[in-house]
Amino acid sequence: MSTVGQRERATQDRVVALLRDTLHYEYLGDWQYREGNTNIEADLLTGWLRRQGYSERLITAALRELGRAAAVGASRSLYEANRAVHSLLRYGVKVKEGAGQKTETVWLVDWGTPTNNDFAVAEEVAVAGVHGKRPDVVVYVNGLALAVLELKRSTVSVSEGIRQNLDNQKPEFIQPFFSTVQYVLAGNDAEGLRYGAIETPERYYLEWREENPEYRPGNPPEGRYLPPAPCNGPNGNVRHALDCALLRLFDRDRFLELVHDFVVFDAGTKKLPRHNQYFGVRAAQRNVSEREGGIVWHTQGS
Repeated sequence: MSTVGQRERATQDRVVALLRDTLHYEYLGDWQYREGNTNIEADLLTGWLRRQGYSERLITAALRELGRAAAVGASRSLYEANRAVHSLLRYGVKVKEGAGQKTETVWLVDWGTPTNNDFAVAEEVAVAGVHGKRPDVVVYVNGLALAVLELKRSTVSVSEGIRQNLDNQKPEFIQPFFSTVQYVLAGNDAEGLRYGAIETPERYYLEWREENPEYRPGNPPEGRYLPPAPCNGPNGNVRHALDCALLRLFDRDRFLELVHDFVVFDAGTKKLPRHNQYFGVRAAQRNVSEREGGIVWHTQGS
């Protein structure tokens, strides 16, 4: 009996447990046989919006606008839909309770207080399409699919997972599912994690590198989530490179910061930051706040 599937299953179980137990994402379950899986889980989003105090009319109007923004069709590309959704995520949805009423902003994410959002993870998410697909792991924030992760066993290159993600984004598969997705990832235990945006060519997928093995988010405001040093396991052992990168990228504060502040839509191409660009910006922010100068040194083309 082959152990190939068992090895991939063990990696996936560990990754899901990491998100659930260390970063405290809610586990939504194995959605292989659940019907109607989508990138906008309306019930989850509606429940969160109600807890924020929005009226039913505002919620209905916001969901309608979000659905329009996320629509992908013959005359509307995935890039255009993804850009429109990101704009609603970042700036809120401008809607009215009714004709003649003032315009109000419905926020789909609480950017200021990450712990006020519902972070969740589902696995084996079966998505209907011309040819249905089943992403290994999907990360949801307030019911919105913001990240998709494909996992491979150590003897299969991460490139296979990247190509699988790229295939899934084609019109003949489950392209509309990616209209809300901000991070597309692939990984295994041997090579670690690679990440990109929608439609990122394989050669441009990135590796997150962070020298400090004791990484902790710096001095978060009171009430914000502060995880343990993610590169050390519960017994002090060093984690897999895959686990370490996931814990650093999907720390709740940092993940929202990356989505809110480090996404660029540039003439038909969506771009995400390299680790050095992220830390360069953070260092520049510190210097500016302390009224200090400095130089950001980078290679040509960065």
